[in-house]
Amino acid sequence: MRVPVAPTYPRPVRSSPVDWDLAIRTAKRLAPPGPEIPRAEAARAVVELRTLAVRAEEHVRSVTGLIPPGEPQEATVVDRPGWAAANVAGFRVVLEPLADKLLTKKQSAPALAAARRLTGVQMGTLLAWLSSKVLGQYEVFLPEQGTGRLVLVAPNIVETERRLGVDPTDFRMWVALHEVTHRTQFTAVPWLHGHVRGEIGALLEASSLDDPAQLVSRLKNAITQLPRGGSLVELLQTPEQRVVLDRVTAFMSLLEGHAEHVMDGVGPSVVPSVALIRDRFDQRRREGAGLLDRVLRRLLGLDLKTLQYAEGKVFVDTAVRELGMAGFNRVWESPATLPTRQEIREPLAWVSRISGTAVSSAS
Repeated sequence: MRVPVAPTYPRPVRSSPVDWDLAIRTAKRLAPPGPEIPRAEAARAVVELRTLAVRAEEHVRSVTGLIPPGEPQEATVVDRPGWAAANVAGFRVVLEPLADKLLTKKQSAPALAAARRLTGVQMGTLLAWLSSKVLGQYEVFLPEQGTGRLVLVAPNIVETERRLGVDPTDFRMWVALHEVTHRTQFTAVPWLHGHVRGEIGALLEASSLDDPAQLVSRLKNAITQLPRGGSLVELLQTPEQRVVLDRVTAFMSLLEGHAEHVMDGVGPSVVPSVALIRDRFDQRRREGAGLLDRVLRRLLGLDLKTLQYAEGKVFVDTAVRELGMAGFNRVWESPATLPTRQEIREPLAWVSRISGTAVSSAS
């Protein structure tokens, strides 16, 4: 299935530790082909996804009470290579603060060139694998300043709705609701963009790039500890990074749980088969794909993402039940009102802190 590809971005003037062009070429070459769909049907899917993104915002506003400025916007619909290329652009922005740190190290030109190519191939390979897993996303990190962009990956949405055996229009609206909720979060709460960039910057600053020996040591420890549980993402963290990672994990759990709450909160009047879709989709999450897929997800920490959906939804469901949506929306007031990782796991602790009233689990 071929659909319009997201626009590419100009190469940064400064040098980079990654061969970004090679990453894009590698991802495009290795990305699995999408499902076989007649051209006319593919075109209809693209048009419907764009339209549903606009319609979904009305429902997201109604459920959440968050009102972004301006009129609802269509989504950018991409294929798998297009998604990979768009994410390379995001990685450029995220890794920009590390460029000077990496490139000022004493390395010969041939060694640096070889390292850039190797990293480009590795990143392209990873993005190619991920390109068949993602249904959509809100791109926070764009080269230009301003708001982000909503992206829906048409081949993956069509392939998933077929595997689940659910109504295509219902499923597409359900997915659109999730991703549009993320767009609404960031457009209705302007400080979120700066907060995310700041947290990612703090995570990168905590990286021990000046001491490769420490990184090698952590890698060795990670390899020996993996059989006992955990992921490379967690096991390679420095103590400083773990502190930031806990904040980032809690924040992402909030965003994902909020989107999950909205997906189901709109009810059958908007998505008639919402109960069936939720049941089959959750079953698919639990079962996963093949053994290799499950191993890679564990190594890369993607199982943490699934946990964020589950814990985050319980947190939001509980907070809304206790405080109502208006009370829950205090979470967006400032970084100080965001839940900690412990509060994500114990929602009533956050409710008590925000409301100033002790709340028991029996309430």
